[in-house]
Amino acid sequence: MFVMSVVLVFSLMTQFRFERGVKEQTKSFLEGFNEVVPLQWLQLFDERELEVLLCGMQEIDVEDWMRNTMYKNYTRSSKQVQWFWQAVRSYDNEKRARLLQFVTGTCRLPVGGFGELMGSNGLQKFCVEKVGKESWLPRSHTCFNRLDLPPYRSYEQLLEKLTFAIENTEGFGQE
Repeated sequence: MFVMSVVLVFSLMTQFRFERGVKEQTKSFLEGFNEVVPLQWLQLFDERELEVLLCGMQEIDVEDWMRNTMYKNYTRSSKQVQWFWQAVRSYDNEKRARLLQFVTGTCRLPVGGFGELMGSNGLQKFCVEKVGKESWLPRSHTCFNRLDLPPYRSYEQLLEKLTFAIENTEGFGQE
């Protein structure tokens, strides 16, 4: 009985905080936003596209990205790492931003660039980690700015799987 009461109280508090606690503020925000951008237009975009529309897209400096990347179970000279950077260089700026968003949760960089990326524990460099099998798709851990990159056997395989992963992910599909 006590456990059910705790669960009920927790559920009601959560509902209050996420619904009624900000209901008026959310309503006012949406009414004001709707005056500028009709809300039905927002249905045309997914969350990634909407972020780019609202925040814009900055030029991504691949050299800065490389300087501020760490590796786990790979080294800077591993062929998969070399292929990864080759793929990043082959992408246009929009696709680079989507890759950044896939791994970090946002398509925007801090003012100081990749050296100032934040994770759940404070400053958190971009990380490429060797995880999985070559048949796996790359995975991301957005709280840690980490890309799990399987040990692919060719550049073409890496490019295909990485591109598929960043173009077909859905919100909160990452950890």
